[in-house]
Amino acid sequence: MASKAAGKKFKWSLDFNTKPRSSGSDIAAPPGYNPSADVISSKVVNQTDQSHLILKKSWEIALGPIKQFPMNLVIMYMSGNSISIFPIMMVVMMFIRPVKMMLSTHSTFKVIEGISATGQKLVFLLGNLVNIGLALYKCHSMGLLPTHASDWLAFVDPQARLEYSGGGISLL
Repeated sequence: MASKAAGKKFKWSLDFNTKPRSSGSDIAAPPGYNPSADVISSKVVNQTDQSHLILKKSWEIALGPIKQFPMNLVIMYMSGNSISIFPIMMVVMMFIRPVKMMLSTHSTFKVIEGISATGQKLVFLLGNLVNIGLALYKCHSMGLLPTHASDWLAFVDPQARLEYSGGGISLL
C-alpha cells in the first residue's frame, strides 16, 4: 500500500530527492523575474546622492525631540497633577532626558561628518528646550514652582483665593 502511494505522482507534487537539472531547465521564470537584472552592477555611488542622504539623516536626528513632544504631552496629561511618586518621576524624567540630549549634541551629530549641521543642531536644541518647557509647565500646574512671595519668605502671608468652586458651582 505504501509503495503504491509513493509511486503515484500528482500534478502538483514536487520530488525533492532528485538532483536538480542543469541551469537551462525547462521551468519557466516566475512572474516579474528579469534575467537581465541578474547581473550585479558595480556602479559607484555619486557624492551628491550620499550628501543628500547625510543631510536627510541629519534633519531626521534634529527633528527627533520635536517629534517626541506630542507623546510627552499625552504622558504628562495622563500622569495627573497630584503630588505622588508617579507624576514626580515623570517630571524628573522630562527634565533629565532633554538636558542629557543637549549635553550630548556634539556626539549625536558626530555621525554627520562632512557637512556643517549648525541649522540642524539649532533645531535639535530648540526641540529639547520645548520639552524642558513642558516639564516646567507641568511643575507649575502641580504647584512645585515657587511663584509667589510667600513661597520664598516665611513672614509673608500666602495669597488668598478669590473664588472656590466645586463641581462647576460657585461656592461664594
